[in-house]
Amino acid sequence: MGAPAETTSRRWARILLACLYLLAGVLHLMVPGPFLHITPGWVPYPALVIAGTGLCEIAGALALLTVRLRKPAGAMLALYALCVFPANLQHAVQDLSTGTGLGWAYHAPRLFAQPLLCWWALWAGGVLRGAR
Repeated sequence: MGAPAETTSRRWARILLACLYLLAGVLHLMVPGPFLHITPGWVPYPALVIAGTGLCEIAGALALLTVRLRKPAGAMLALYALCVFPANLQHAVQDLSTGTGLGWAYHAPRLFAQPLLCWWALWAGGVLRGAR
């Protein structure tokens, strides 16, 4: 017996998430400056890390659209979102402490949305099963 059919809402959530990660990956590669600016100082070889994260985002997006790789992609993208959280914190601290960047209206939702992004990747990838 095969796996249960994918719901329309899960399919669209997966496609949208893949598009967002694909866009983010391309931006990491094409316009690395803003990402370098928010990379914590303890990260070695920040330019290489930014390029690597861009490649990971692109690979994750493509894998999320592949039936055989969907579940591992969902799990890895959730882990990825968790791992880049220090950069989001760094960005918030930088902006809020200097008053020269984006304010709380941007950073608070972004920081609180990170767990939602982890859940979204797990659900859209089919790692988490929900009520149908």
